[in-house]
Amino acid sequence: MKRRMIGAGIAGISLLVAGCGAGQITQTDTQVAGVNGGSSEVGDIAVRNAELAFPANVEPAAYLEGSDAEVVMSVINTGLQADELQSVTSDAAENVAITGETSVPADTTLAVGPGKPDASQLDGQVTLEGLKRELRPGQDVTATLTFRDAGTLEVKLPMKVPEEPRHDAPAHDEERGGGGH
Repeated sequence: MKRRMIGAGIAGISLLVAGCGAGQITQTDTQVAGVNGGSSEVGDIAVRNAELAFPANVEPAAYLEGSDAEVVMSVINTGLQADELQSVTSDAAENVAITGETSVPADTTLAVGPGKPDASQLDGQVTLEGLKRELRPGQDVTATLTFRDAGTLEVKLPMKVPEEPRHDAPAHDEERGGGGH
């Protein structure tokens, strides 16, 4: 009988201790989405997966000073009223050009960047013209987007990773000084 009471007491304490680990502060409360691009929000507007398009057919893979870079992002209007992207600025470029669609109707996504959006999205283009410095993978720039109703937001624009895998010749362990045998 005494053993059963001790066993029940240990089981109760185990449940109590395990319950203390389920508090309001979790280990995942600061995790962000597993996407490469920047995100930001203002009012009913959310910008998601904002990046600079990977430079096509350029070796090394970089944007050189003075070149132009296409912005890729989704602009989502979660509100009940249409809004409009009025301007984009960046200290990293001489000018920022906006072409195509700039209006974002209520409950709609504006797909910004090269390529065809799906049928449910509108299509717009934003280009950083005359970059003031060279940009390589792993580096980013900041852009400021101004919307007619929602206001202004800042978003980081890292360089997008390439769509295709690298085709470098594999290095052998001996060439890198490793022994691995």
